[in-house]
Amino acid sequence: MQLYAILRRSGWRSPQDLEAAAERSSRVGNEEMPDDIRWIRSYVVHEPDGSLGSLCIYQASSPEKIREHALRVGMPATEIFAVADTLVLRPDPVDVAA
Repeated sequence: MQLYAILRRSGWRSPQDLEAAAERSSRVGNEEMPDDIRWIRSYVVHEPDGSLGSLCIYQASSPEKIREHALRVGMPATEIFAVADTLVLRPDPVDVAA
């Protein structure tokens, strides 16, 4: 599987909406598409319109499977990028909101 970064613009109006989508995403990926997609991590961002978006890191068998997963879950997959390399200067902070 290839590593992908997925930009999801203005997908959610509230943290509760995002949490519900995350639960659906995990279930669909783990139960319905385990050979095609694996969620690694997400960074939630504030969009200019007040909504929440995200930058998600997934392993997937293809961009088409990422789009299929997003469609099944009901969330955007605005842009999909194949990751060429990973550079880690510091590990992610435990709690970026603090």
